[in-house]
Amino acid sequence: MDYSEYREHDGVGLAELVSSGEVPATELLDAAFDRYEKVNDRINAVVRADRETAAEFAGGLPAGGPLAGVPFLLKDLNQEVAGHPSSAGTAALARVAAPETAEVVRRWLNAGLLPFGRTNTPEFGAKPVTEPEAFGPARNPWSPDRTPGGSSGGSAAAVAAGIVPVAGASDGGGSIRIPAACCGVFGLKPGRGLVPAGPARAENFHGAASDGVLSRTVRDSAAALDAIVGTDPAGPYSPAAPPRDFTTEIASEPPRLRVGFTSQSALGRPHPHAIEALSDAARLLESLGHHVEPVSSPVDLDSLAVDFLRAWSVKLAASIDDAVAATGASETSFELDSRLLAAVGRAISGPEYSALLDRWHDYTRRLAEFHRDYDLLLTPGLAGPPVRVGELATGEPLRAAGRAVLGLGLGRMLRASGMVDRVARENLRHVPYTQLANITGRPAMSVPLYWDPEGLPLGVQFVGPLAGEGMLFRLAAQLERARPWARREPPL
Repeated sequence: MDYSEYREHDGVGLAELVSSGEVPATELLDAAFDRYEKVNDRINAVVRADRETAAEFAGGLPAGGPLAGVPFLLKDLNQEVAGHPSSAGTAALARVAAPETAEVVRRWLNAGLLPFGRTNTPEFGAKPVTEPEAFGPARNPWSPDRTPGGSSGGSAAAVAAGIVPVAGASDGGGSIRIPAACCGVFGLKPGRGLVPAGPARAENFHGAASDGVLSRTVRDSAAALDAIVGTDPAGPYSPAAPPRDFTTEIASEPPRLRVGFTSQSALGRPHPHAIEALSDAARLLESLGHHVEPVSSPVDLDSLAVDFLRAWSVKLAASIDDAVAATGASETSFELDSRLLAAVGRAISGPEYSALLDRWHDYTRRLAEFHRDYDLLLTPGLAGPPVRVGELATGEPLRAAGRAVLGLGLGRMLRASGMVDRVARENLRHVPYTQLANITGRPAMSVPLYWDPEGLPLGVQFVGPLAGEGMLFRLAAQLERARPWARREPPL
């Protein structure tokens, strides 16, 4: 199978070729690997590839299934396969074999997906760009001097570049939706608890983080999520199962929806192209019969940004501590930016952290009140076009100051100075819209409806209510029919 034929089909279409006997799964694997070898040196989307292990998976392929036999990539963060490394974007873990297979990976394997590699991610998934020191920056297939976003940037770049039609991803602050918006692909973050986090953990980041996928078509995302949703017996709670599988949902038109839209950000005015992407989406929704009107943000955006960053700094400190305990590595093995943010996290007291989590619940109540009047919240996916690779790198003067402070063990002074907070907020300034859905545990998606005059994608975000995944999928499928995007291909 040559690339043009491979790229012509989405994952569901490729699986149909396998199930009919027209094409063996190993031939699809060869096509994916060939594409990887041709383009990955330009985009650095895949940091580890293993054709032999994938061929072993193909030998135990289950019969049938909407994605059986489809080449697949796992994100190099949490999505472990027993006996193989999952580096979390850090050199300290690059050769540490996982003791167990992640439950979501087990379910994808049972559905017949064939993972043959792992995708680039920032260290511990901690940035909205994918530029780990251990593996080098991933690049956007639409313009290799631009970022594919983060932290699932490698997955988004691989899908956009045609290496695979669908790839594993995860989202703890926008890490599915930001790369989707940067790379012109589709990404939906499931709501809290719908997808298992085990066996390594009962839930990730208080349930704010969830596994999912990035894909070129809505039906691929629906099928890939259908394969993994469902209660984990070791999980902290049992969420209500969706009334219908997502593959069934996308066959139905959505009802007339009430959509409130806003470009409000506490971190700076969005770029005119981001505002135009939002306006364009609102016009398209109106043309499809939905009620659309401007709204104010349902939450205090400045407080939300601060509370997200503080919680993230504590999580990063814990991630570094876990990695040190598992490997015996020195803390200096990790990137300076990670250590600086972790130092801020260690300076946050237990009572402060408890109060922060209480405020997370306040944001959830405010968003639930918004959803009494509106079915969906519509925002830009990004505050502007994808930034250039290296644009958000910490400058040398701040790095030098940070090394000095860390060397003296003055983490509390680092927090009090506000130095790290300022840098972190500068990073969030480019991606201020996605954290709300994580903190509140609501489903949200990025839909690729707009490309700017330079040909760069700029997706828009929809945030749904509790258990609103089905509604989001139905709307996404309607938007895809109205303005198809899957055949748009970057000029690699």
